[in-house]
This record gives sequence, C-alpha cells and structure tokens, in this order.
Amino acid sequence: MRLSFLHFMIWMSLSALPAGAQVVEHEQHAFPEDIPAGGYSGITWLGDNRYAVVSDNTAREGFFLFNIKLNSKGDIVSAKNLGFKGNKGRGRDNEGIAWCKKKNTIFVTRESDNQVVELSMTGKPTGRKLAVPKVFEGTTKVYGFEALTYNAATHRFWITSESTLNGDGKRATASNGVRNALRLQSFNDNLKPVAHYWYLMDKPESRTEQQLQNFAMGVSALTALDDGRLLVLEREFAVPEAKLGAFVNCKIYEVNPQKNRVSSSKRPKKEEDFLQKKLVAEWTTAIGLLDFSIANYEGMCLGPKLADGGQVIVLIADSQNQYAGILSDWLKTIVIY
Repeated sequence: MRLSFLHFMIWMSLSALPAGAQVVEHEQHAFPEDIPAGGYSGITWLGDNRYAVVSDNTAREGFFLFNIKLNSKGDIVSAKNLGFKGNKGRGRDNEGIAWCKKKNTIFVTRESDNQVVELSMTGKPTGRKLAVPKVFEGTTKVYGFEALTYNAATHRFWITSESTLNGDGKRATASNGVRNALRLQSFNDNLKPVAHYWYLMDKPESRTEQQLQNFAMGVSALTALDDGRLLVLEREFAVPEAKLGAFVNCKIYEVNPQKNRVSSSKRPKKEEDFLQKKLVAEWTTAIGLLDFSIANYEGMCLGPKLADGGQVIVLIADSQNQYAGILSDWLKTIVIY
C-alpha cells in the first residue's frame, strides 16, 4: 500500500508516445476563496480559459462554468467558479461531462439512472440522449456511469461504467484482489452506439488485512485524444476507520482501440483480448499527521496545447463538499509532450 503524500511517478512508453516524449506533472492547487465547496466530479474544456464542470450533489440538474488560467508551462495559476447553469429537474448524481462543439451543447452522465443526456449551454434539456445499449442496465447506482468524453476530431463519444457490470464478473474490493473488467463504449454524432472494447483494470493495492471504512475502485474519467487514443483514469480510494493513512492512488493509462478488434459481447477469458494499455502517469495522495493533500480525482479532460507543443490534461477532485474539513477541491494538470 502506498502512503506517500504527493508521490508521483512518470512512465514513458516508446511504443505509445513519440520518441523523446515525456510527461510533466504540476502540483495540485485549491482555490477556496473562488471555488465554493462542492462535489465536482467531471470537467470539459470549452476553449480559452473556460471550462464546464459537473457536480454529483447539486439539487438541480446542470453544470458550473469555471475560469481556469494556466501559465506558459501549463500549471494552474488561478481558478474561479462563475456560477451554475441548470434547469428545474432535480440533480441525478451527475458524474461525467462532455462538450459537443459542433452543436455547442453539453452532455452529462446521470449515475442515478445511468443515462447520458444533452443540455443546452443554459442548462436546459434538449430531449436528446445517447442510445445506451441494454447491456449497461447491469450497472448500479453506486458504480454506474462516472466517465464521459467526446472528441470533435474523431466524432466519438466514449463512456464506461465505474466498475464491473452485473453479469460480467465480480467487482474489486479491498480484500478480494479482483481486477475490474469494463466495457468502453463508443457512440457517433448521431448518438448511436458504434463499438465497445473490454478494458481490464489493475488489482487493488489495499492490504487484505486492513480494516477499511470506505473503499472505491474504478475508472473515474476518460479523455479522448484527436488521433483516436483514449486516456483512462483508474482510481483507488481507501479510508481506514481511523482516517489516518487514507489514500487515493491514481493511474492514467493510454489505450488505442484502433489497434484492437471490436470486443465480443462476452467477457474475454484471456488477458490479451482486453485493450492493451500503457501507463502514462501515476500519483498517490494521502492523509498523514501533518498532511491533508488527499485528492479523489474524478474528472479529467483535454486542455489547450502549449506554445512548446505540450498537450495539457486538466484534472479535478471531488471533495464531497470538503468532507469533515479534510478534503479540498483540488485542481491539477499534467502535460504530455
């Protein structure tokens, strides 16, 4: 189990990234005076310094507008919540968010009923939604749709459940050592399903003998790149009863569905039939005696490209309304060259 407070590891895969490529990590930042406590669980870039952010605990369905400024190196220098755009419908545990530039609309996932619905930029429902295949009816309200992304260059939406669907096998717990098996599902601009691929998560790192108060293991975010590759954020969140030693381990993997054949409807028996993944970055935050930098990252999106060619990836953490005065609404960037 990893308990370092801001332990970050950079991994380079020459087969996945161009020769000489590197990943640069920036420190996480919180802006409590400009960002009220919330359950910020998803983020999407709207261009310039503008972002749309979804929360999983708003009374009404909708999204927030954020202004996030970066410096020339891609590090965050300021962030501000500019207000909420919503409708009269009640919030339904909105977890993921994606902007469709062509229509200038927002799509959000609803974990309460596992639907992905379209909203106008004022937060009103358009009546359209992704035609989610029936197989995803095997999701639960606890481990449903967390991740959502859209890429204008590939004209593809992507979703997945946070954990293994009912009928697809056991779900990972802090003690069973199971690897979650997920379906990454794509959709076209007509909101119709195109193809799905099987994705196998890593084993949990929690010790089996440890008594935990809370545990969550799953994919919390996806980011679609312009060339068809996907970034997948695996997140393990373990909280002992004493709280001290609680940790969140995050791993970003790259997969390339274009290099894999479309998956069958049944879970593969061989590991090589899952998407081949390459580790891009990994970091762990934790609660220590004098450190409360623990951050449950649930949102990730493609940001701007820097003048030096670096591609910014923006991440946001869900503080559960700054739970117990311990969690903060952290923001973070990494830059891929």
